[in-house]
Amino acid sequence: MMRSFLFLVLLALAGTLSAQTPDTRTLLPVPTQTTWGQSRFTVKPDLSWQVFTPTQTAASQAADSAVAQAVERLVLPALLPGRTGVGPSRKQTSPMPTASIVLQYGRPGNLLMLGEDESYTLRVTPMGVALNAPTHLGILRGLATLRQLATTEKKTVWLPEVDVADAPRFPWRGLLLDPARHFMPVSVIKRNLDGMWATKFNVMHWHLADDQGFRVESKLFPRLHTVGGEGQFYTQQQVREVIRYAAQRGIRVIPELDMPGHATAWLAAYPRLASNDSVYGVARKWGVLNIAMDPTKETTYSLIDSLLSEMTRLFPDPYFHIGGDENDGRQWKRNPRIVAFMKQKGFVDAKGQPDKHALQTYFSRRVLQMLTRYQKKMVGWDEILGPDLPKDAVIQSWRGKKGLYDAAKAGHATLLSNGYYIDLNLTAASHYASDPLPQDAPLTPEQQKLILGGEATMWSEFADSLIVDSRIWPRAAAVAERLWSASTVRDVPDMYRRLALVSKQLETLGLRHRSAPEQLLTQLAGGRQTAVAPLRTLANMLEPVEEYKRHFQGFKYTTQTPLNRLVDAAPAESEEAREFSVAVDGLLAYRRTAQGQGAAGLQGQPGKALVAYLTNELEYWQANDALVQPILKQNPSLQEYAPLSTQLKAVATLGLERLRLLEKGQAPTPAWQANALKQLDAAKAPAGQTELAVVQAIRRLVEAK
Repeated sequence: MMRSFLFLVLLALAGTLSAQTPDTRTLLPVPTQTTWGQSRFTVKPDLSWQVFTPTQTAASQAADSAVAQAVERLVLPALLPGRTGVGPSRKQTSPMPTASIVLQYGRPGNLLMLGEDESYTLRVTPMGVALNAPTHLGILRGLATLRQLATTEKKTVWLPEVDVADAPRFPWRGLLLDPARHFMPVSVIKRNLDGMWATKFNVMHWHLADDQGFRVESKLFPRLHTVGGEGQFYTQQQVREVIRYAAQRGIRVIPELDMPGHATAWLAAYPRLASNDSVYGVARKWGVLNIAMDPTKETTYSLIDSLLSEMTRLFPDPYFHIGGDENDGRQWKRNPRIVAFMKQKGFVDAKGQPDKHALQTYFSRRVLQMLTRYQKKMVGWDEILGPDLPKDAVIQSWRGKKGLYDAAKAGHATLLSNGYYIDLNLTAASHYASDPLPQDAPLTPEQQKLILGGEATMWSEFADSLIVDSRIWPRAAAVAERLWSASTVRDVPDMYRRLALVSKQLETLGLRHRSAPEQLLTQLAGGRQTAVAPLRTLANMLEPVEEYKRHFQGFKYTTQTPLNRLVDAAPAESEEAREFSVAVDGLLAYRRTAQGQGAAGLQGQPGKALVAYLTNELEYWQANDALVQPILKQNPSLQEYAPLSTQLKAVATLGLERLRLLEKGQAPTPAWQANALKQLDAAKAPAGQTELAVVQAIRRLVEAK
């Protein structure tokens, strides 16, 4: 099968790549400014590096340590693969560079200060590399760029000659990790922090408590992690370890303890928090359970206050997330005592009915007062927004742009997550299109300043520690670029080209977004290597159903359901199907051009090349059915995918028939086309919580006139 490089050559021959595409090379996010030279710096085995910093202080020592670790653990392995123990020349305090790579920063960056300077300049010449920044945080960002520049040819590594001047568009560029639903060991968190460093994210939002688990040790309330966490939790020592690891990569760690809804694990540990007399266990199912804390009891606030006194000391970041989402208030409205409290406080709507939103605002204000006392700023999902909410609360909008704009208009700093839900198996292009501050945003210049940035969110109902990397990467890197690069960086085909390169680079950092699905395929194939290839071919043409449809596909999931089916090995976005789709569009565009010039068929070299590529792919999928069906029948967990392989063969056959007609310049008969479209409609039906990713592209072939 043709791979990406040849595929892109074919597209270029077909004229589908814009000649105006900026020279972005391997860089993602795209820097603010790049000027490429003609030469290169060849990395030699005796490579050395130096760092020049201000007068030695405790802060500069920590900054130097972060820079040293980034160079030695993250950059040098890419420049000198296979070598270890390459260290810097002795740290210098005066600018007398003698090393191949010279790093210089003005002061240690304050990681915990929102909007700290992360800018840098990077210059690569045939003589060496110079990286300069006002703060060590800028050095860390520049080192990520430097790593992406490394090019390997045979046994030689080189860097292209370039001048880079770069700075982020938004100060808050986050990734939410959710170990509350499926617990993620520290090793998983760390390798994803490495991926965040490589793509210039700077905030890890740690969703530590939800209905299905409370995942952080509390010495004051141990039942929270022993009962609510069911023994799967991070010790406070591990939390500090993760925070240190993140800080060395220039990444802040912001905890979230979701309340007053999504709190079943809290209530399992401490029933006195409940809004009714029920006794709860930790939730075993997914979805919105509408179980909430009682916001009318002072004992509720005394427990939260004591817990926050402990947690705010554990997490040094100035921001603390309290959740606040998806509480419909039904438990409150069904409790006469809570209803009486609401009426007494005047928490009623225009019709005099209890207003659950007003009660939740009361709850949020109480928690905000506690966090303010502990010198923290409160962050919450957009449901907490209300007219009485103090302006120093930060609003994170997951439901849409309206919540983002409403919060900014009300004077709140805001974050966007709507459009960045990477757990929903949407395309990287769809995430790339979502912008926290588009040109048509209905905000004044002052209100625009309140848009801090955004966060990609990786909710883990359908991602455990084995496959979570494959659900985050590489698509999260598209969000990283949207939050770092200029708003004018919009070339989707070029984004996908670079995303494929970044995906390979992330693998060398230890991420398992490629290897874990392969491991799962091997298990499903019973360890037989001859069975893996046909199974992989089918899996690569499948995608999990999008959005929340997986909850409603006839298979009941719980927290105990193993995520070891073919749907879990299938890519969130099929690269092969997307490339096929682009090739189809390229072929049809070339054909329209040829028709406009009076030519019949696809006789030119670009047309022939694209037909050859598409034919090769279709014949490969068509032949795979005979190879994979015996494998599917032998494994009970694979049998449900047999219809999809049959459908893949059928639609591939349709595609081949249409290609032959296109080559001859012939139109299909109405009867053939009607029957083909009927088959394509049938092929859209999901099975095993997956669907064929190539159906729409073949439909465009079939419908071509």
